This record gives sequence, C-alpha cells and structure tokens, in this order.
Amino acid sequence: MAKRKIVWTNSAKLELKEILIYWANKTKSKTYSKKLNDLFTEAVDLLSLHPKIGRTTNDKNSSISIVRNYLIFYEINAKEIIILSIWDARRDEKQTDFDYS
Repeated sequence: MAKRKIVWTNSAKLELKEILIYWANKTKSKTYSKKLNDLFTEAVDLLSLHPKIGRTTNDKNSSISIVRNYLIFYEINAKEIIILSIWDARRDEKQTDFDYS
C-alpha cells in the first residue's frame, strides 16, 4: 500500500500546539509533551500507511484515530490524509461539530 501524504489543517496544528503547551505548563516540564507529540506522530504515520485503520463516523468523509484520551479526526482522499482536528475526548462533545457515532 502506498504511503499517503499527511496534510494538517491550520486548526489541527493550533489544537496540537495548545495541547502540548497545556501539558508543558501543567507538568512544569516538556517531557510529557514530547512523549505525547511522539505518540501523535506515530499515529499519524500509521494512518499514512493504513488510512482505514481508524473508526468511521456518521460523517462518511471523516474517521477517528485514538491516541490516549485524544481523538484525531481525519479525512482520506486519493493522495492525502487530512488531519482535521485533535480533540480531548474528556471534553464535552457538544462543543464540537463532529459526530462521534
């Protein structure tokens, strides 16, 4: 299977940055943030090779990959995996436009 290019939306990049900053501030160390970033990177790299590995949603165009307590929402097209959002699953789902079903 051919590896697909990963494209991050601006909002997904911002969400990732906010998550990593949050944990760096909360733990007073960058260690956990780096570990979490590595987990996100590994998950996204796996998606580039196996895009259908994630869970489908009611939105037929998007899927979810789970990394710890985080949901990575993405779309698949012929050449790319588009990372739409990274959402903390512990947050209230009413605050997002994505359908978890």
